Amino acid sequence: MNVCIYGAGAIGGWIGNALARAGCRVSLVARGATLEALQMHGLRLRQGGSVTSQAVASSAAPADFGVQDLVVLAVKAPSLPEVVRHVAPLIGPDTLVLTAMNGVPWWFLQGFGGALADTRLTAIDPDGALAAAIPARHVIGCVVHASCSVDEPGLIRHHFGNKLIIGEPSGAPTPRVLQLAALLERAGFEAPVSSQIQKDIWFKLWGNMTVNPISALTGATTDLIMDDDLVRGFTARVMLEAREIGARLGISIDQQPEDRHAITRKLGAFKTSMLQDVEAGRRVELDALVTVVRELGELTRVPTPFTDALLGLARLQARVKNLY
Repeated sequence: MNVCIYGAGAIGGWIGNALARAGCRVSLVARGATLEALQMHGLRLRQGGSVTSQAVASSAAPADFGVQDLVVLAVKAPSLPEVVRHVAPLIGPDTLVLTAMNGVPWWFLQGFGGALADTRLTAIDPDGALAAAIPARHVIGCVVHASCSVDEPGLIRHHFGNKLIIGEPSGAPTPRVLQLAALLERAGFEAPVSSQIQKDIWFKLWGNMTVNPISALTGATTDLIMDDDLVRGFTARVMLEAREIGARLGISIDQQPEDRHAITRKLGAFKTSMLQDVEAGRRVELDALVTVVRELGELTRVPTPFTDALLGLARLQARVKNLY
């Protein structure tokens, strides 16, 4: 199977290394120091006390690889507009595009959402360029439950977690999604097939949409956020707004914010990805995590005053730092 990883960072590198071990012909789109490292050392993964390396093709030009059986999009949402300008040579009539990304994707309401089905989310895809470049018929949704980091260009460290929940936007158990799940399991992942991948996306977002921007605003690790009664109470109010939006979309969450807080506490002094982005001077993915929730609130007629406050403060900070 020909597999191209678009996004040679932590998650993309982790997935690519495993698929190469499983016998796939893996290529990675990369630039700069990462491209040089891949060409010199292969795609390396540090897991436990050992480092393994897999030979992969790599280039800054997707056209070098040709049409793929599977494209894994493992970039952050702010990079997508640039990605879709170059992704066309990878996609043929039967290519699958696995979106291994945080937040709400551009295809979220394609064939889903009742009266809102097929509504374009302008917070994610303001001009429709994403949907035009990667039509929903190619998409397989993916929710990553794992923690990885980049030790140096081309060297990925896997910390914990091994689950990739996948699913068709329609929820149907199609032959192609079942075959992809089987491939991922052969590569060593836990890969359950979801009958409603939007619900899995929303549930992961339910925690990420608060602690990520709050950590970016304050510089606090998740343990400090959870230990502050006022801040924890504020996150709960935002989460209740998102839970009501989900209920009106048909993706109900049967937990209370305190249940999710208990899970967050188990992470200890964890530095969120958005805080890491701010510290590194990288653009923040506010739109896919928070702006889109505000938009879905408007579409479902759910008031979102606490979400609005969080978005306004986080967006202002990011603009001041030239990260949004």
